[in-house]
Amino acid sequence: MSTDPGVFVGKGASAQHLLMRRANRHGLIAGATGTGKTVTLQILAEGFSARGVPVFMADVKGDLSGISQAGSSAHKLHDKLLARAASIGLEDYAYRAFPTVLWDLYGSQGHPIRTTISDMGPLLLARLLELNETQEGVLNIAFRVADDNGLLLLDLKDLRAIMTFVAERASEFGIAYGNVSKSSVGAIQRRLLVLEQQGGAHFFGEPALELADLMRRDARGYGHINLLAADQLMRSPALYSTFLLWLLSELFEELPEVGDPDKPVLVFFFDEAHLLFEDAPRALVKKVEQVVRLIRSKGVGVYFVSQNPTDIPDAVLGQLGNRVQHALRAFTAKDRKAVRAAAENFRENPDFDAREAITELGVGEALVSMLDAKGVPQVVDRTLIRPPSSRLGPALDNEREALLRASPIAGRYDALVDRESAFEKLQARAEEAAQELARAEEEARLEKERRYKPPPARKPRASAKTTSRRARQGVVETLAKSVARTLGSSIGRQLVRGLLGSLLRGR
Repeated sequence: MSTDPGVFVGKGASAQHLLMRRANRHGLIAGATGTGKTVTLQILAEGFSARGVPVFMADVKGDLSGISQAGSSAHKLHDKLLARAASIGLEDYAYRAFPTVLWDLYGSQGHPIRTTISDMGPLLLARLLELNETQEGVLNIAFRVADDNGLLLLDLKDLRAIMTFVAERASEFGIAYGNVSKSSVGAIQRRLLVLEQQGGAHFFGEPALELADLMRRDARGYGHINLLAADQLMRSPALYSTFLLWLLSELFEELPEVGDPDKPVLVFFFDEAHLLFEDAPRALVKKVEQVVRLIRSKGVGVYFVSQNPTDIPDAVLGQLGNRVQHALRAFTAKDRKAVRAAAENFRENPDFDAREAITELGVGEALVSMLDAKGVPQVVDRTLIRPPSSRLGPALDNEREALLRASPIAGRYDALVDRESAFEKLQARAEEAAQELARAEEEARLEKERRYKPPPARKPRASAKTTSRRARQGVVETLAKSVARTLGSSIGRQLVRGLLGSLLRGR
């Protein structure tokens, strides 16, 4: 068993450490805006990295990129940082930088980070698109149709194409898979358009993220800190929270079981965690509960960062063993209720009232309770948080550019790859069907021409005089023919004889 005391968090009545063997039991960092949550997140990330544990976290406010740079004596808070280190007995305090990999869904402030439509799946996509139950059912049918027809769903144009395909054959698919409402398809298409306008198209496509690239170490053995630029992403809260949940789900699905390792294989910080649970359907909350409960056996520690513990459902909150609670404000009855709930989540300390202490904490001070070696929460302690070794504040533009150039994954995800998928295959089928229809129409035309017999040519129309003469001739001819027929009969013969006899007698 490792003798490493863990990550030094700070000191109150005693030193507070987050033990490596208990770091995969998850945690919570809570507190009002401006009370020091970001610094606590920074020092925990530093501590994990220094012990060879890779970290993934979102830079929501844009000021965490300074973790890639060493602190400086020229910083305006230098004296205060030294004073804090001395007050808590941090004798080996020194400035240092930590290996950092920059990521960005939009590809402007870091390496592009993508997944495919198929990998995200219908449940998370329904959450991202804010679909109702009926629309989610149609989306599930579209995924099933794509699977049954061997159609890859990689990006948004693939999803739009399969939705159009399903709508055009709604009656056919309705028999096999269930009712397909064209109005639901239309609603999904409109939501896809909104998502694309919000920049969501950047997130879907290939090359997709390989999880191994989040779990690297540098030559010193320090774990890489993977920093997601989220200041722009936060303008689309649904995309932000769905992306982080997808990543957490991918870790759960792909990583092998390791039980309780000496240290985590990865620590995942979920900042602005309340966005994950706001208006989330029950099925999605249940999925989060399941992932948080089981992913620790994969060696992954999940740390939720939020303003208030009440932002987290009780079923999830109960699984967060390591806790850092910064100050909360109690201006309203609702605030006081939240303070009381936060205090009750700690193991009581007889030396002070946790409920009163929460409202009295200063900046950089917190109530801390970590799991001990047996996995039992320690008595809560009022703690001064240690100062960070890296820079407080963001990295400069030229420093970010240098990080990207020196990155171990430089160039791997930059170029978008658009291989043949649902859009191209359905487009090819449509073109083939159009060509087949044109050939059939041409063959039908040629066959009609072969079977057609033109009518005989009509004689020129005669003049009125000629027509009258022909009419008289026609009457005479008709009478002549009638007489001829009559003469051919016995009565005719008798009539002739009678006429001839008269004539002869007359002569």
